[in-house]
Amino acid sequence: MSSIDHPHIRRLGADDLGAMHGLLDLFARVFEDHESYSCARPDAAYLTRLLAEPTFFAIVAEVSGVVIGGLAAYELRKFEQARSEIYLYDLGVLEAWRRKGIATRLIDALRAEATRIGAWVIFVQADYIDPPAIALYEKLGTREEVLHFDIALH
Repeated sequence: MSSIDHPHIRRLGADDLGAMHGLLDLFARVFEDHESYSCARPDAAYLTRLLAEPTFFAIVAEVSGVVIGGLAAYELRKFEQARSEIYLYDLGVLEAWRRKGIATRLIDALRAEATRIGAWVIFVQADYIDPPAIALYEKLGTREEVLHFDIALH
């Protein structure tokens, strides 16, 4: 199979600023949210530090060096037990590449990273208005009904 049939999946590191910008561009496009992902983008020093953090995971799917899918996740260390959880914060795949198993491969790569560091579980939130995401996560995990609240700081 060619690389077009099987995108290359990898975790980004501190030297991958170009791919990180590609991931941010991808999120802006697939979530239709240019204000969050493009308007106040961090500078190179900030992104380099973030990518160097062992508790931050940026995993991408690339074809010929172009990011066509990716995720961002964080390790959250727990206080009640000596363990951690991985919060899958964002996951997106360009529309032309959907339904080809790329999102599952990205999550599998995150699973491998979580296993490597001894994490207990990966958790993710989905919006009711996103049936494809819900179907993906139900295929891979156990659904819990919870409420989410944003508490303003001002």
